[in-house]
Amino acid sequence: MPDKTTIDKAMEDKREGKSASTQAGEFVHDEIEKIRKGEHGARSAKQAIAIGLSEARRAGVKLAPPKKGTVPEKTRINAERESEKGLRHEPISRTRSRASIKALKREPASSVSKTALSRQAKSAAKKRTPESRSASARKAVRTKRAQ
Repeated sequence: MPDKTTIDKAMEDKREGKSASTQAGEFVHDEIEKIRKGEHGARSAKQAIAIGLSEARRAGVKLAPPKKGTVPEKTRINAERESEKGLRHEPISRTRSRASIKALKREPASSVSKTALSRQAKSAAKKRTPESRSASARKAVRTKRAQ
C-alpha cells in the first residue's frame, strides 16, 4: 500500500499538468526506497518498477497498460484490471496483500542497487531507437523547471 505522502506527491504532479508516467514515477521511487530500507525485496529492478506502476494504477493514476507484444498478455490484462480497480477505489484484500508482502520479504534488496538500476535503465534504453531517445532528451530540456 502506498504512503499518503506518495499519493499527495502524485496528485501534486497531476495538478501541475505533468504526465501520467511522471505521476507514476513517485510510486516507483517510493517502492525503491521501501526495498532499500529493507521493508521487503524484489527479484530484479524490473520487478521493483512493475510493483510501483501497479500501485500507481491502483491509486488512480491514469497510466495506460503496456502495448500488445511488448509484455506477456497476462501482464497487460493485469495492468488493465489494476487501472479499473483504481477508478473504483476498491479495498485490497488483507489476506492477499499480506501474502504478497511475505513473499517479497524473501527476495533480496540488492536488486535496486545503483548498479542494478543503471543496468536496467541501459537495457531499456537499448530497446528504443536513437530518434526516440533524442526526442525525449529534447523534451526533457524543454519541460525542465528551475531547481
